[in-house]
Amino acid sequence: MIRQVDENMLPDCLDVIKKSFLTVAVDFGLTKENCPTNGAFMTLDMLHNDFAKNHLMFAKYSAEKIVGFMQLSKQDTDMYELKKLAVLPQSRHKGYGRELLSFAKSQVFDLGGRKISIGIIEENIRLKSWYQENGFVHTGTTIFPHLPFTVGFMEYVL
Repeated sequence: MIRQVDENMLPDCLDVIKKSFLTVAVDFGLTKENCPTNGAFMTLDMLHNDFAKNHLMFAKYSAEKIVGFMQLSKQDTDMYELKKLAVLPQSRHKGYGRELLSFAKSQVFDLGGRKISIGIIEENIRLKSWYQENGFVHTGTTIFPHLPFTVGFMEYVL
């Protein structure tokens, strides 16, 4: 089951985000100092700020516990950005990420959107391939001097 997040769920969602992103942070040498905006180092204030900006947030439940999370933010009339798609390490490889992604696609369609954009660590080949397998197309890269990796951009057209 996937439910829209309300404000009292944010601490549990933050726990899922941090634990999920920590595996990637370890794999790519990310720290709070070199990548403070990575989900592994997110604060409750940061998540509350996104919530206050009316970003849509959804939690995936299994056995009455949150095991996954994702966030959508409207970019323009027909584009939404998918952020913080996360599944707890012990809950991976059960189709939850694909379920969240499918749910995001239907939400964006229902909201009148026509595209979903994402930004990923370009060097994360496994993640990039997963998004490509799920219909996303690579649209480019950018090197930000303050980040220790290349940002890859992908889009899904509904």
